[in-house]
Amino acid sequence: MGDMRHAFGMSPVVRVAAIAGLTPLEELEADPFLVDSRSQHAMCARWAAERGYVITRELLVRGLRPDHSALWSDVEAGLVDLFVAPSRRVLERALTDVGAFTAECARRGVRLETVGSAEPRYDAQMKARVHRRLSMPTAGYDGR
Repeated sequence: MGDMRHAFGMSPVVRVAAIAGLTPLEELEADPFLVDSRSQHAMCARWAAERGYVITRELLVRGLRPDHSALWSDVEAGLVDLFVAPSRRVLERALTDVGAFTAECARRGVRLETVGSAEPRYDAQMKARVHRRLSMPTAGYDGR
């Protein structure tokens, strides 16, 4: 019956799990967007808000198997209707097999979307902020 309420539009909110890729700080200079998981999640949040969707889970993963319970537990609990990631390349970092994940989403009736917006351009100051935030997480620095 859970799928029927969506078919009849009785569920007022689309619940979204935002996927960000976890990339080591050492890769900041070469690929700052992949390191900046906060910006990845923010991009997904803007995308969801523009559609009236609600982010119910933020996932931060690297090389996760497409069948891993971390991806599916909220879907099975009825808390997630859709996965979104900033881009295909973020999904490729986050998951071991994007094709298998896409197939599993289709099998389970869960949509998978990518934001598709342009990634931010990082100047030296932006890279420095990301570096500070990620290198001092236990010092109470919040990245602002």
